[in-house]
Amino acid sequence: MDISAAASKGHGKARRAGDSTAVEAAGRAGFAARGVIYFLVGFLALRIALNGGGGKQADRGGALAEIAQKPFGHVLLWVLGLALAGMALWRLSEAAFGAAGPDGHKATKRLASGGRAVFYAFVSSSVLMFAAGDRGSGSGSGDAQSQDVTARVLDMPGGRWLVGAAGVGIACAGLWIAGRAALRKFHKHLRMEAMSPAVRRAVDVVGIAGGVSRGLVFAVAGGFAVSAAVKARSGEAKGMDDTLRAFSATPAGPWLLGLVAAGLVAFGVFSLANARWRRI
Repeated sequence: MDISAAASKGHGKARRAGDSTAVEAAGRAGFAARGVIYFLVGFLALRIALNGGGGKQADRGGALAEIAQKPFGHVLLWVLGLALAGMALWRLSEAAFGAAGPDGHKATKRLASGGRAVFYAFVSSSVLMFAAGDRGSGSGSGDAQSQDVTARVLDMPGGRWLVGAAGVGIACAGLWIAGRAALRKFHKHLRMEAMSPAVRRAVDVVGIAGGVSRGLVFAVAGGFAVSAAVKARSGEAKGMDDTLRAFSATPAGPWLLGLVAAGLVAFGVFSLANARWRRI
């Protein structure tokens, strides 16, 4: 067997490893975990829109704290953390072997999958640390953390430019997410043919509403980061909770926050649909 044939055989084995049932199950579990967290974040934001929220944070930390208060919540936290680790593993396999679909082997797609793997690994570790008893991990104020990181970067040489660039990047990513959702680009990632007509319509509704709301939150958070850079004030930066509360300060008041919150609940449901019908 020559070197090229051996390399081809090795790549084939690696590709099959990336397509394994275990990796597929890990990815689907990750989508389910993401769905639970977004559903709870949206629910907490709805509560803020209706009655101020009672001191609850509408972000990942608030969602974890909400779960911890429920019966068997401690067990569920471990399950969520491990499921998110599964998401990181699946994204890592995409980065290494290529994603599903005709263009999944492209370098840009694999690089994006690598970035998502790092992100979900971080989220998973924060949830698992919280489940292990480190209540300062995963459940801390996302707003305070955002401002702390922003303050540190602003103190660096060229920090204002770095914060501004990050803000523009986040805002553009949010608009990209919202635009793709509105255009129903998620169809190519789902096994739409396996759904009944009623389910397809429902998935379209939660996919569009959820994606647009999620993208809008990212875009507004990016705008606050740009404001922090322009004014050189870390307090201008906002995490998800403060970003969501900012919608209430608009002329539309709590109604706009309620719509965005309902959209985040929809994104949670859409993530559960991904757990069932995503092409992996």
